[in-house]
Amino acid sequence: MESNACQTLPSPTDWLLRIPDVFASHAEEILAGLGASPRKMLGSDYRLVHLSDPMPLRDSEWAPFVRWNLPVHHAWPCCPQKMEGFVEKAAQAIFRKFSPYGPQSILIGPLQSGGHPYYKHLAVNLRGRTLQLFPALPAAQEVEAQDPESFSLFCLVGKEGLFCGLRRPREANGFYPGGTKFIRQSSPDTVSRAGAKIVEALHYGKLHHPGLAEGARWLELGASPGGMSSELLARGYHVTAVDRAPMDPRLRNHPGLEFIRADVGDFHVQEGRRFDALLCDMNGDALAAIRQVSRLAKALVPGGWIIFTLKGAGAESPQELITLTRAAIADAKAAGLRLIARTHLTYNRHEFTLFFERSA
Repeated sequence: MESNACQTLPSPTDWLLRIPDVFASHAEEILAGLGASPRKMLGSDYRLVHLSDPMPLRDSEWAPFVRWNLPVHHAWPCCPQKMEGFVEKAAQAIFRKFSPYGPQSILIGPLQSGGHPYYKHLAVNLRGRTLQLFPALPAAQEVEAQDPESFSLFCLVGKEGLFCGLRRPREANGFYPGGTKFIRQSSPDTVSRAGAKIVEALHYGKLHHPGLAEGARWLELGASPGGMSSELLARGYHVTAVDRAPMDPRLRNHPGLEFIRADVGDFHVQEGRRFDALLCDMNGDALAAIRQVSRLAKALVPGGWIIFTLKGAGAESPQELITLTRAAIADAKAAGLRLIARTHLTYNRHEFTLFFERSA
């Protein structure tokens, strides 16, 4: 299927790029860094741009400022709310255009990232009708069943019309239209908002890594009050949490948690002990944090997975954040850590989430 799509579909010059709100004031600089020429805004944070070379979306240091990207292989500028029979007409057009390429899944979402109710329902109805027209698709029922390296059909619909394209989820930078699924945390049992960040990071990580089996051992640096630890524990992982501040009392007697109350800089892993993954969301100086990660990553098994939040405090411009990211990656590389991916997640502020793997 992939070779068919690559050989047959024309190379689009129009792309949809999603730049998060936190970087919206720097959008012009970000697009220039990617070599993209802006055409118009779509929805709340999507930009239709002219992009003759898509390689910077994967390789450029500017790529993490773009949450998600999509080549526009089919566009229907219109106002769906005012058009009679829009769902049927759009579904038939999608089927005619894309059925020869056999996408693994069809995913349709609203252009408004805030989720205007009308367009959320329209996206659901359009997907349901479109799936009725296509033969059974291998990953239609479960988003994470998608092969990150096979083509999916992504569509976005809003008051500006319908925009569709074929893209591998890994290259698009997300399994969902627009990126990753927003994780709501409003339960009274929620320990902290950081829990949503690790849930999203684990979901996003499956674009690049098969994920860890239940029972895997995590080392978490700067764990207090335990929002991320609680989510790891809920998934059957064992967590060694290190922080000089206490953990939430609700986690105190959890059998999978070992809490070490100490400053991360003073913590040392017992000789011979090994972990499958390391997590660091420490506040403060980003380079000081990555140095602790690099030091303690020696306790990871070969191929061990690292999720690191690079805090951008003090970096007032995209270029300063790029410089900080570059320095952190260089420090990690010197410690034998290989960069797998870097992105901006929904719960990230002026920061990136970096994924590393310990070299064998």
